[in-house]
Amino acid sequence: MPALEVRPFRRADRDQLTDLVNMHVAAVVPRVSVSVNTVLSDLERQPGEFITDPWVAERTTLVAEQRDCVVAAAHLLRYRADAAVGESYRDAAEINWFVCRPAASFWPDADQAADLLMRECLARCARWNARVRYADGALPAPLVYGLPRNWPHIRAVYERAGFQHVGDTEVILIARVADLPEPEPRPGVTIERTLGECGTRFTARAGTRALGFVEIDTALARPERHARAAGLADIGNLHIDPAQYGTGLERRLLAGAADWLRLCGVDRLVAYESAADSTMLDHLTGAGFRELTRTDRGWEHRPGGPQMPGR
Repeated sequence: MPALEVRPFRRADRDQLTDLVNMHVAAVVPRVSVSVNTVLSDLERQPGEFITDPWVAERTTLVAEQRDCVVAAAHLLRYRADAAVGESYRDAAEINWFVCRPAASFWPDADQAADLLMRECLARCARWNARVRYADGALPAPLVYGLPRNWPHIRAVYERAGFQHVGDTEVILIARVADLPEPEPRPGVTIERTLGECGTRFTARAGTRALGFVEIDTALARPERHARAAGLADIGNLHIDPAQYGTGLERRLLAGAADWLRLCGVDRLVAYESAADSTMLDHLTGAGFRELTRTDRGWEHRPGGPQMPGR
């Protein structure tokens, strides 16, 4: 079998790396892919992460190559140790994302390539002398963050390396805009459209009192970044006054948003909720959403845990 080589990313790898990234994106969310430009930009800077990105002191991207083919890749970040950095990120190293081919009859040594790359990732973290080592799966595409349940081969690599899931689990839901509720008049309640924190806000009001709101981000498919994400929007915030539970207010809010989304040419709407928030999950599924996947956030390398094969 041809020898595996782990080395720094080279610009000539860009097309193969983008193909590998898009294979993983496609397993999580339908009709979304990223361009070569998006991937290259992500290796240099992540402007969407406007809080944590300025804390990064060093970035490096590694690939595992065999038969002139990039079979695995990882993007690593080292965060500064000064007081301006958030405490949990201070002096931390992170595998920001890790992708690899799953084992197959035509690629029987895929696991070996992934483990070899992971060993180099951990060696790089050791040379950085980081206080703590994190891992994630935050590819530069909408809805892809944490470690999606659709990637059991990546989970296996992380767990073999000694990473443990120590954070929470989020449910990603999706609905066809056509399946969302139709607007229904509710006496005494109006829907107001304004700019919110995370997009266009639709607020249900009874007189001057706000009963709840939903915010919709329709800017997921910026053409200079995403090759195929047209027709996709997400819920940035959804809040309902607990006193309004059971009144169907969430359906009224989503109906108002759906009417707007149709005008925007959006045909799919996604939402994110904690797996522990059964009330909000019930609200969303009752309004036409279905579960797309679950993703586990917060992976940390714990000393004394499972070791990589051959170490």
